Amino acid sequence: MAEAYIVDALRTPTGRRKGGLSHVHGADLGAHVLKHLVARNGIPDADYDDVIFGCVDTIGPLAGDIARTCWLAAGLDQGVPGTTIDRQCGSSQQAVHFAAQAVMSGTMDVVVAGGVQTMTQIPISSAMIAAEPLGFANPFTGSKGWVERYGDIPPTQFNSAQMIADKWGLSRHELEVYSLESHTRALRAIEEGRFDREIVPLEGVTTDETPRQSTLEKMAELEGIFGCDKVTAGVASQTCDAASALLVVSEDALKRYNLTPRARIHHMSVRADDPIWMLTAPIPATKYALKKAGMSLAEIDLVEINEAFASVAMAWLKETGYDHAKTNVNGGAIALGHPLGATGTKLMTTLLHELERTNGRYGLQTMCEGGGQANVTIIERL
Repeated sequence: MAEAYIVDALRTPTGRRKGGLSHVHGADLGAHVLKHLVARNGIPDADYDDVIFGCVDTIGPLAGDIARTCWLAAGLDQGVPGTTIDRQCGSSQQAVHFAAQAVMSGTMDVVVAGGVQTMTQIPISSAMIAAEPLGFANPFTGSKGWVERYGDIPPTQFNSAQMIADKWGLSRHELEVYSLESHTRALRAIEEGRFDREIVPLEGVTTDETPRQSTLEKMAELEGIFGCDKVTAGVASQTCDAASALLVVSEDALKRYNLTPRARIHHMSVRADDPIWMLTAPIPATKYALKKAGMSLAEIDLVEINEAFASVAMAWLKETGYDHAKTNVNGGAIALGHPLGATGTKLMTTLLHELERTNGRYGLQTMCEGGGQANVTIIERL
C-alpha cells in the first residue's frame, strides 16, 4: 500500500480566552498557518489538492466552510478547494486521517490537514445555543430513537468526567495533582524553548498564553462545575483560540518537490463507546489500534492524549498501564488549551517535534470526542 508522509507541522500559539488572539477572525487565524506552511515548503500553491480543516460550532465567522475561507484569506490559489469536517474534539485528527487516506489511495498527492477554533468569539456549544429559538435545546431534542435508547437527559462532558473519576476511583485531590503537573510540564517546555520550532507567532503573541502558576491550595478552593464535586475548572481543559496544520504528501510528491519527510503515518483508526459516558472511548480505541497495527504500548515512545479533563487521561493511564512520564510530556490541554477543531493537529504537531527532540521513533495520539468516539493515530518519525 502507498505511504502517507508528514512533511511539516506547525501551529499558532494558544491564545487564552479574551487574550492576545481573541479579536482575530477565524479565517485569518487559519490563514496564518496556511501561509507559513506553503511558504516553508516550496510547493506551488496551485499544486495543492485539498485543504481539510476541523472545526466545531461552525456558525458566525466559522461558518461557510472555514477551510476554504482560510485558504482564500491567505491569498493562495483560488483553484484549490477546501472542506470542513466535524468529529467534535477529534475533528482535525480526523482531517489527518482523511488526508492520509486520500494520499494512500493515490487520488491526491499534496493535502493540508488542520483545524481552527476561535472560542472567545464562538464559545463551546454555540451551535446548540443558536438552535434554541428554533425549539431545539440540544441535538437530541425530538429524537424518538435516541430517547428510547438513552433516555431524555442529554449527555454532558462534565457529568462524564465525574462518572469516570468515580468509576476509576480518582479523588479530587488526585485530579488536582495531575492538573498541576500539566501546568508544570508546560511551563518547563516554554522555558526550555521546546515549542519554538512549531509555533508561528501572530499579533505579537509568541508563545502559549494559557499555562499558569498555581498551587494545590488554590485548586482546592475552586467550586465544582454544574453540580460536580470533583470536576472543577482546575481539572478541565482551557478554552482558547488557535489554528494548526500538517502537510501530508505522497512518495511521488516527495520526489517531485524534493521534500524531506519527517514522519510516516503508521496507523490510523477510530472507534466509539457509550455516548452517555462520552469520554471513555480512548481506552478501547487504543487497544483496537494496537491490535490492528500489530504493536504493543512498549513500542510507543511518546503518547499525546487530549486532557479534556484530568480524569480522562488518568483513567486511560490506569487502564493501559502506560508510563505517565512519557505521556503529554510537555503538558496537555489543562495547561495548553483545547481549541476543539484545531486540537488534533495541534497535538500531532507537538508530538512530531517532541519525537524529533528526543530521537523517539513511534508516537501515539488519541482523544475523547463527542458522541463517545476516539481517533487513534500512530506516527513513525523518519
